[in-house]
Amino acid sequence: MSVNFDKIVDRNGTYCTQWDFTVDRFGKEGVLPFSISDMDFQSPGEILTSIRSHVNHGIFGYTRWAHNDYKDAIINWYGRRFNTLIKSEWIVYSPSVIYTISKLIEILSSENENIVIQSPGYDAFFKLINSTDRQLLINELKYENNEYSIDMEDLESLLALKRTKILLLCNPHNPTGRVWTKYELSQIIELCDKYNVKIISDDIHMDIVYTKKAYTPVTKLARNKENIFICSSGSKTFNTPSLGGSYAFIPDPIARESFLNIMKRRDGVSNASIFGILSIINGYDYAEYWVDDLVYYLYNNLQTVYEFIRNELPILNFHIPESTYLAWIDCTNLNITDQEFQKSLINDGNVGIMTGNVYGAKNGFLRMNVGCPQKKLLKGLERLKLSVNALDYLK
Repeated sequence: MSVNFDKIVDRNGTYCTQWDFTVDRFGKEGVLPFSISDMDFQSPGEILTSIRSHVNHGIFGYTRWAHNDYKDAIINWYGRRFNTLIKSEWIVYSPSVIYTISKLIEILSSENENIVIQSPGYDAFFKLINSTDRQLLINELKYENNEYSIDMEDLESLLALKRTKILLLCNPHNPTGRVWTKYELSQIIELCDKYNVKIISDDIHMDIVYTKKAYTPVTKLARNKENIFICSSGSKTFNTPSLGGSYAFIPDPIARESFLNIMKRRDGVSNASIFGILSIINGYDYAEYWVDDLVYYLYNNLQTVYEFIRNELPILNFHIPESTYLAWIDCTNLNITDQEFQKSLINDGNVGIMTGNVYGAKNGFLRMNVGCPQKKLLKGLERLKLSVNALDYLK
């Protein structure tokens, strides 16, 4: 069954963050957006059919998530896609990945203790840690020959600090698109075990992986699985973030019980959205073909970005990432600040693309969301070209 990802669907007027609220992010209405990481594709038909059926039923009462239909869909997905065994008792529902990470930080560490993240990194990590009264430690990724790698020597020095309790990992990595190898993950696990540091891994981009690369859940490699916590969702895969819900794997029974107590009894957010539950069950059980077609289409989009930059904007530098639908574009040859570049993107190109400083990068990077029909992508690339050509470096 083939999927038409070229179909244009007008998202304006749907209270859509990416399209309807560009003024909040870019200070201007009407820019063509390539920003927040959702896609301009309709979700799989299997998910839409299940939602329509429930809407026709017309009763939207309280919903349970702790049942076999939900858990088995997740277990079977990890078995088929990643050859990984997930135990049913590990699985917990959560309102969102960021909520899960926030509560796990609360459970696994105390105020003023250290949490290590890689940078550049997902911007929500910085905001989250800074709001929890923990100390943020940066393990700067090495950038050499257009590739990112983990500085393991620096990472060990941070993990070895007495007050370091958590490594917050992103696997695959946002925004660089790196898929950490089994060797890299094994090194990380070994270091964290050595210094008794817990690993919280945000794996929400796990299904969008290209070429011969393969995503590996850290639980698959760890001997002591009770030091590992994976947070994920089907929302990036099936484009369903507004339906609500995520899940986590918490092998440690004490931490799992603490998490459930906080979510249920203290925060009162354990009641799941029925539409989020249906999206996981029907997406994982019946829409695997859709994910395969999606990955193929997104890779072609990234190839389009590569060819356009090579032929039309050789001053920029772009290599196709190993994962995600986020094009991380090296613009450092322009020798301008991110603020100057953003001004040109908005005012000269009328295009909304996130600059790298949002993700902790130094001046000169863009994160462009290519999860869209190619017709929109080509318009965006032409507007990027207008923006670059308007800069002072050419004058």
